[in-house]
Amino acid sequence: MTKAWFYRGPPMEQLHVQYAKQRRVDDRAPVHAADEVQIDVPVGRVWNLLSDPTGWPDIDERIHSVRLDSAVHVDAYFDWANGRSRMRSRFAVVDRDREISWSGSAAGIRAVHRHVLEPLGAGRTRLSSLESMSAPLLVAVFPSRKLQATLTSWLHAVKVAAERR
Repeated sequence: MTKAWFYRGPPMEQLHVQYAKQRRVDDRAPVHAADEVQIDVPVGRVWNLLSDPTGWPDIDERIHSVRLDSAVHVDAYFDWANGRSRMRSRFAVVDRDREISWSGSAAGIRAVHRHVLEPLGAGRTRLSSLESMSAPLLVAVFPSRKLQATLTSWLHAVKVAAERR
């Protein structure tokens, strides 16, 4: 367990290329979360919400100050804030109506966040999300249960936003 306390994860470029772009999170990271939600709209509507980071503040009021360096595509950078945390992120997978994922860092924390979309028929979508985070001593201030609560809240907010439109 002490190794987890000091695990910083691979360097950001390696995390981006060998994990996020390969459609996987860092399984060794000490902080993990995964959840899914069924949304009563077609997959395209969910995709449109997730692939527009500038619209994320409309989904979750904790998100703000979103700035994209370019259009949403693989390797494009974007900056955003979630609460007080300023994030520098980079899209790793942009697979229309299937997956949108990124790697990112904030205050020494290295993360991979995946969103996987699956059409369920009858105009419904399953949205799965997985995230890993690593940094020395991260588990002391932000354990997996906190990330799980944040991820569950985010998925619920995406569901509400998608079904509202």
